[in-house]
Amino acid sequence: MKGNIKIVPGTPNDDNREYLPEAIKHSDMVVNENGNNSLVYPARLQEFTEAVVDSAPSTWYEYVPASYDGSRKVPLVVSLHGGLMTGWGQAIYSSWTLVADREGFIVLFPDAGARRIWIVETEKKTLEAFSKPNPEGFYLHTPPEDPADNRDIRVIFSLIEKMKQKFNIDEDRIFLHGMSMGDIMSSQIARYFGDRFAGQAGSAGVTWPEVLWDAEGRIRNRSGPLSVWQTRMDYDSIPLHEEETGEFVRLNREYWKQVNGCRSLPEIKIEGENNFAFYRGEQADFVFLEVKNRDHGQTFDDAELVWDYLFSGVRRDPAGGRPDCGPSILPRKGDAWAIAAAAGCDRAYVHNRLVDMSGPAFIHRSLKYHGLNGGAIVRGEYLMTPVSFVAHVLEAELATSHGGLAAELKLKDGRVVQFARGNVGCVVDNRVRAMYCEAVFRGGELYVPIQWIFQRLFDYHASMCDHVLYITDHPAELSKHMAALIRDDILGASPR
Repeated sequence: MKGNIKIVPGTPNDDNREYLPEAIKHSDMVVNENGNNSLVYPARLQEFTEAVVDSAPSTWYEYVPASYDGSRKVPLVVSLHGGLMTGWGQAIYSSWTLVADREGFIVLFPDAGARRIWIVETEKKTLEAFSKPNPEGFYLHTPPEDPADNRDIRVIFSLIEKMKQKFNIDEDRIFLHGMSMGDIMSSQIARYFGDRFAGQAGSAGVTWPEVLWDAEGRIRNRSGPLSVWQTRMDYDSIPLHEEETGEFVRLNREYWKQVNGCRSLPEIKIEGENNFAFYRGEQADFVFLEVKNRDHGQTFDDAELVWDYLFSGVRRDPAGGRPDCGPSILPRKGDAWAIAAAAGCDRAYVHNRLVDMSGPAFIHRSLKYHGLNGGAIVRGEYLMTPVSFVAHVLEAELATSHGGLAAELKLKDGRVVQFARGNVGCVVDNRVRAMYCEAVFRGGELYVPIQWIFQRLFDYHASMCDHVLYITDHPAELSKHMAALIRDDILGASPR
C-alpha cells in the first residue's frame, strides 16, 4: 500500500542570493530560482557523522519514511549533491524525500566532505583551470589513477554497506542519482562500478568527453551496461566550453547509447516543457530528458520523473545479465500522435516512425515591406512541407490541378480544404481562411504551412526550435537539444 505525499508551507526568502543559505537547515525557509527550488527541511531527515573510511569523519543524511517497519525489503536511493552543497542541501533541493514517503524506499544523502567538492575525473584543461582555489572557493582535486582508491567513492560504498546492515535493503534495487557535480560523480561511479546498482540518473552534470572516450574514440568503461537517465537544462552551459555545450550533451548521450546497445530510434514524448527521448537498448535502457526554459540545476519534480519512468521498473541482475526493465509506474512510450519535421530534411517522424516526404521541408519567411523602396522585416518563419505529406498524415484524399499549382484535400471528417500557389489563405468548406504565409510551389509540388493546418483546423499544438517543428495533440514546448536530437539523430539531416 502506497503512502501519501504531504507538502507543507514554507517561508519564502525572495531576497536570497546565496547558493545554499545555511539558515535553511532545520527551518521552514524555502528559496526558489530558475534552476533550483527547495522544499521545507524534512522533519524525518537524520544527520550522522562518523569515520567510515580512515580516521577522517564523514557526514551523511538518512531519510526513512514513516511507513518503513523492516518487515520487507525496500529500495535504496543514493542521491549526491552538487558542488559546494551538502547532503541536506540535496535533500531540500530535490523531491526524493516526498517520493520516498509515497513509495516506501530509503534515501541516503552523503556529504562530499569539508571541501564540498566530489573527486571526479576531469579533462586536463578544466583540472588546470580549477586546480587551486578561486574567489568562489571552487577547486578540483586530481583523482587517483585507480577509481577504487577514490576516497569519495570508498565513503559512498561504505555508507551503502552501513545502510544494508541497518535496514532491510533490497540489494538488487539500489539506485544512484546526482545533481550537477553529483551527476558527474554518479556517472563516474556508474562507468566503473555500475554492476553494483540497478540504475543511475542525474541532472545538469555533463561529463567531459575526454573522460568518456580515449584518443582513438573508444569508450572508457569497466562496468558494462546500466539503465541510465540524463536530465539536461535548456539554458545550461559547460564552463570553459560554453560554445560546445550541445556537443558535450550529445556525446554524453551517445556514450550510454553505445554502452547499452541502443541501436533503434527513440520514442519521443514532449509534455509541456519536458522533452523525453526513450531508448530501448539491447543490454539496458536509456532515457534523455531536456527541460525547456530551465537553468542549471534540477526541477522540483526531477526525482518523481526518474522514479516513475525508470527506477520504479528496474531491478539489477546479480548474474550480470540485462537488468530487469519491468513495467514502470509510467510507461516509457512516445506521444501517440505527433509529427516532427525539420528544414532541409525529406523525412519526418510521424507517431515515432520515419516517413519519407516527396521533397525536403524548408523555412518560408513572412515579410513586411516598408514604403515603395523600403527594406523588409521578417514577421514570421514557418516550416513548409509538401501537401502530399499533409494528405498522408491526415489520410486525406488529394487532388491537384493547374499542373500541381493548386491542391484540394478531402479530410476524413468530410471537410474540403483548397490551397493554391501564392495565396496567403485557403478555402475550407467554401469559406475563406487566412494562413500564416502563402502556399509555395517548389520542386514540382505545392508546399503549405503545416503548422497552420494543424493549429487552426484541428486545435493541435505546435512548437518550433532551431527550424525543427513538433506538432502534437497536447501542450508541448520543443527544447534546443531535443531539436538537435530530432534533426541530426533521427531525421539525419542538417538545416539547409
